[in-house]
Amino acid sequence: MIGAVRAWFVSITAVTLLLSVVQLLAPEGTMRKIIHFTGGLLLLSALLQPILRSDLSQLHLHFSDYAAAIADRAEELDAAGKEELADIIAERTAAYIWDKADALGLDLTIQVHTEPGRDGTPLPVSVELKGPRSPELAEWIARELGIPAERQVWHERKN
Repeated sequence: MIGAVRAWFVSITAVTLLLSVVQLLAPEGTMRKIIHFTGGLLLLSALLQPILRSDLSQLHLHFSDYAAAIADRAEELDAAGKEELADIIAERTAAYIWDKADALGLDLTIQVHTEPGRDGTPLPVSVELKGPRSPELAEWIARELGIPAERQVWHERKN
């Protein structure tokens, strides 16, 4: 490999030196312009020799592998996004219930559980409440949030 790079570098150096000498000896006028142009093409040819000699049929680009990796990563990001959205919805729903409980004078610990809806958006489906049971709050949760009484778990604690 080093030998090939050395040979390439020597050929570029030789072409450059040869072109310099020829350009110095060329007469002024059109002939010098033609020599400059031809010399530039020769130098370009010397520079591109490694690319021109390479066997590009050996080059295999597996775009299908990249497409599959991109699709997998997109699915991972989508799942992470939905999980984060579910956490946000559960947190905000719990805060909403807590505000109503606070207005009723209740001291509760609230945990909301979500599940994906028909369109994949997480929806609150059940709630666990720790504290004194309140029929008024239970009815409000069923009416406002659509979480029926059978999906409300109350853990009454003694104060």
